[in-house]
Amino acid sequence: MNDTSRPAVLAHRLGVVRGGAPVLKELEFSVPRGTVTGLLGPSGCGKTTLMRAVVGAQARVTGRLEVLGERAGSAALRHRLGYLTQAPSVYLDLTTTQNLDYWAAVLGVGRADRSEHVRSVLADVDLTEHAGALAGRLSSGQRARVSLAVALLGAPELLVLDEPTVGLDPVLRRSLWDLFHRLAAERGATLLISSHVMDEADRCDRLMLMREGRVLAEGTPGELRARTGTDSVEHAFLHLVEADRRARTP
Repeated sequence: MNDTSRPAVLAHRLGVVRGGAPVLKELEFSVPRGTVTGLLGPSGCGKTTLMRAVVGAQARVTGRLEVLGERAGSAALRHRLGYLTQAPSVYLDLTTTQNLDYWAAVLGVGRADRSEHVRSVLADVDLTEHAGALAGRLSSGQRARVSLAVALLGAPELLVLDEPTVGLDPVLRRSLWDLFHRLAAERGATLLISSHVMDEADRCDRLMLMREGRVLAEGTPGELRARTGTDSVEHAFLHLVEADRRARTP
């Protein structure tokens, strides 16, 4: 099923239990198609677990989780998703181009189109000048960009990016956020991007604020500021945390 009128991601009572303790607690949310949605919250709040559930890599998921009109983890989604983990997924003894060519083949990009796809994603992440460099000789930030290029291969409909700008300089971070918005505006892609850096919040179309395995609030940055009467998303988040604490205190 490929009903573009439905959200890219739809969750109902989504939960994950690990070691007998709940990591995600009956989440209810949706991610509209063609948007850049930020998943914000402190380290350990469940962002990575949620992203793993969306791409079908998380065990012991309960509730309903629909991705691009399909059940999360279904084989039909394999070539429609791009996933960037926090740890760069590159082979250090291969060049940048060889890494991308290998993953393009794994993803089923035809041999005739492979070189053009690789050139395109190298340009997207500003690595054209390092196409022939061994990945093991790249900086950590450059290797992270190779992993991002892998996620972009095949023009996926949904990109799930786990802290893609960590460790990058401000100029490159701005360049990547510009790329994220171009992917949404020009290709109709949906992006779900996690971060624990609150100053990236205003770069998103929509936000989901997480704490302790729960979604505290969703909406545009402006809606969240207006809802809490604050002047920044960081202050809005702190306001929501305090309100939640008071509501949960007997």
